[in-house]
Amino acid sequence: MKGYFATYLIRIVTLFCLLAGNGAVLHAQRAQHHRDGLLNADSLRARHYADSLVLQQDTVRTASPTLQLEAPVDTAALFRQNDSIQLQMAKAEKKTKKQWMPTPNRSVWLALAFPGAGQIYNRKYWKLPIIYGGFVGCAYALSWNGNMYKDYSQAYQDIMSDNPNNNSYMDFLPAGYTQEQVKARQSYYQELFKKRKDMYRRQRDLSIFAFIGVYLLSVIDAYVDAELSNFDITKDLGMKVEPAVFNDDFRHRPQAVGLQCSIFF
Repeated sequence: MKGYFATYLIRIVTLFCLLAGNGAVLHAQRAQHHRDGLLNADSLRARHYADSLVLQQDTVRTASPTLQLEAPVDTAALFRQNDSIQLQMAKAEKKTKKQWMPTPNRSVWLALAFPGAGQIYNRKYWKLPIIYGGFVGCAYALSWNGNMYKDYSQAYQDIMSDNPNNNSYMDFLPAGYTQEQVKARQSYYQELFKKRKDMYRRQRDLSIFAFIGVYLLSVIDAYVDAELSNFDITKDLGMKVEPAVFNDDFRHRPQAVGLQCSIFF
């Protein structure tokens, strides 16, 4: 009897232990589920809070533009931009300093004092060969025509005189001519030497006027060049040539085809 009671007691204790263990396991599982639920709820709350903060920041940026100016500024980028602007301004100032602006009055006085000095003052050196070439050509023409005029004047005077020793006109005649042949046609040769003398005198005078003209042109060119040195030539200036059809209703003529020139400024 005692053994049966002990066995029954052992079974009850064992059953109670099993029930207690199952209850502890269930309690542990419930606690774990509870903790997981709390973590999920906290993560959802944190995500919702972060989203609300982002939305608030966006609304603040759109609602108040002045708040955007309070954001951190990249000072290094600003310094670099300032340095680049100052460098560009220095280059532009250097270009303006290099540009030469001559004075028209000074250019005229220099050109009057010495031919070509106005072009040198205006820094248009490529015009010097043209000006000095014109002076050299006029000087050569003046010297040539002056010498020929003197020779033909002396020959005309000799052929008009009756002195046979004055025969400089024979130098202008072909070889083999004699004074008797010249005297046979004396009126013809007198008229010929007179025309030659007058021709070379006129050419000598024209050479003098040409020399003066080149001198005046150098002065005028120096003045105009200095006056137009600061003339602004923009891209708006242009000229366009294109074919066009013209109607002449006034004289009742048919249509005509020609060229039309358009100037844009």
